[in-house]
Amino acid sequence: MRLRHPDGTVVHLAYCSNVHPAEDLAGIHDQLRRFAGPVRAELGVDRLGLGLWLPAQAAGLLAADRSELAALRRTLDEQGLEVVTLNAFPYGGFHDPVVKHRVYRPDWTEPERLEFTLDAAAVLAGLLPEDAVRGSVSTLPLAWHTPWSPERAATARVNLDLLADGLARLRDRTGRTVRVGLEPEPGCVVETTAQAVRELAGIDTEHLGVCVDTAHLATVFEDPAEAMARLTSAGLPVVKAQVSAALDVADPADPASRAVLAEFVEDRFLHQVREPTAGGVVGRDDLPEALGDEPLPAEGPWRVHFHLPLHSAPRSPLGSTTASLTASLGALVGGPRPLTDHLEVETYTWAVLPPDQRPADDAGLVAGIAAELRHARGELLSLGLEDA
Repeated sequence: MRLRHPDGTVVHLAYCSNVHPAEDLAGIHDQLRRFAGPVRAELGVDRLGLGLWLPAQAAGLLAADRSELAALRRTLDEQGLEVVTLNAFPYGGFHDPVVKHRVYRPDWTEPERLEFTLDAAAVLAGLLPEDAVRGSVSTLPLAWHTPWSPERAATARVNLDLLADGLARLRDRTGRTVRVGLEPEPGCVVETTAQAVRELAGIDTEHLGVCVDTAHLATVFEDPAEAMARLTSAGLPVVKAQVSAALDVADPADPASRAVLAEFVEDRFLHQVREPTAGGVVGRDDLPEALGDEPLPAEGPWRVHFHLPLHSAPRSPLGSTTASLTASLGALVGGPRPLTDHLEVETYTWAVLPPDQRPADDAGLVAGIAAELRHARGELLSLGLEDA
């Protein structure tokens, strides 16, 4: 969906296809017909934005084979879909039974990450609508925080410089600009916007910047307005934003809260937990640790990196960080000029929600994704944007 900011900027609203498992091109074509097209129909819009996730192998095939890329574009057109942004964070196997820390490999110290990201950018250049100003790609924030060293940081910076060079060559070759945003995430080398400012100082900001995930921002207890001001002051562009909400636990010492929270323990994804204390924000890598062998103090609220459907709250007494989401959208696109024109709803966790909250079938997932997009559109309309 497209909306227009009061300053005239067209803001693209999409949903991310990493919610759907697909590891090859046949699976990607299938998910477009099985889910994305029906979501568009459910919303009753002529064209729907899709934030496309491509596993590395599929991205490489599409970048190397123009006929396969043309076939993908035909399927997108047939389903009434447009793509201005790609998610190149997961390298592959994102819906394997156990993902956890593997989602951070390869990282930006490894050549495979550079190759994958350049392939994704090349594919996006071939999929962009003719009237799109530019494309965006999101990627991981350098690496998981351990092990990290000055040597690894130097290697990552070399690869980011090579990425910027490759994006410049892509622009010269195709006439299309694609920017890559590193996505701060709890537990990574870049977890907060302050760390982004420090670790990304000196990067080529014409081609590189930050992808703001509003659930991550809330999980680490960052104030959205202060965070966006920090990035702006540092000259770091917000290449794209992922519109998402996390779990909020007002009283993690409460037995009723812990009982409901235990329903969110699952094997596939990592669910980092953070708690503010007098000494700063403390955390654990995963929810079972916070609840079990390595408990947090539970003297203040917890935020859990578990992406929740935007339009519905978890079972009481748990809550959602939707207030932070609203504030984040206000900071991102509610000002005189939007900080980004690419917004992507990214609730990839539908299949691992507590059983009574999961969609029963494909139709239920389609309806849920459509409801999220309606919710996001409503938030944007309340900020003064209009349908374009």
